[in-house]
Amino acid sequence: MQFQPNSLYYGDCLDVMREWPSGCVDLCYLDPPFNSKANYNILFGRERRRAEGNLAQMIAFEDTWSWDDAAQERVDAIERASAHPANAAVSGLRLVLGECGMLAYLSYMAERLVEIRRLLKPTGSVFLHCDPTASHYLKAVMDCIWSSSRFRNEIVWCYTGPGSPGMKQFNRKHDTIFWYTKSDEWTFNGEAVRIGHNSKTRGNFKEGLRGSGFIEGRYELAKDGKIPET
Repeated sequence: MQFQPNSLYYGDCLDVMREWPSGCVDLCYLDPPFNSKANYNILFGRERRRAEGNLAQMIAFEDTWSWDDAAQERVDAIERASAHPANAAVSGLRLVLGECGMLAYLSYMAERLVEIRRLLKPTGSVFLHCDPTASHYLKAVMDCIWSSSRFRNEIVWCYTGPGSPGMKQFNRKHDTIFWYTKSDEWTFNGEAVRIGHNSKTRGNFKEGLRGSGFIEGRYELAKDGKIPET
């Protein structure tokens, strides 16, 4: 399947990526299954049924993983290949987790992350969107594939909402995005993501302060705001 920029491909991303040449991608962002133990549905008939409040649904995919023959074969293949970029991580996680649904999920992700690394240009970046269900294991896999020295940021995507009066723990209200680069040279469009200074920052500013929102040399507030912390 020939690589065509600005195109949408339908199918298993692993099969598609294996047809593409190495070093052809500047950036990869993936929002894969999270091993959330949930089913995700597609809604259809939206306009016709909106007034009735009866939207028809079908299952888009099941985000529940189990240890089966396919997982066994996948993990065994990675362990047998000593030069496989994810070999050490998958072998270690097998010892820690045992043969379980989480290992099935992580080996599935490892196959695809290895292929993504091959596709990235030397100055390319990958952003992996995940949640606390498996983020700690996924980071170990990515450290193994990319090297921990290529880890740039753990970006926290925090969202808010109402809590329950009877809560016995803090709300689970964030996702995580891991940013890795293929080398020590990469592109960061910082100016494109600046956010305006809040009133407290503007009110407290004094000449001589330093920070991401201040211009070196003059130490005045940048008119376009600051680069977000996360």
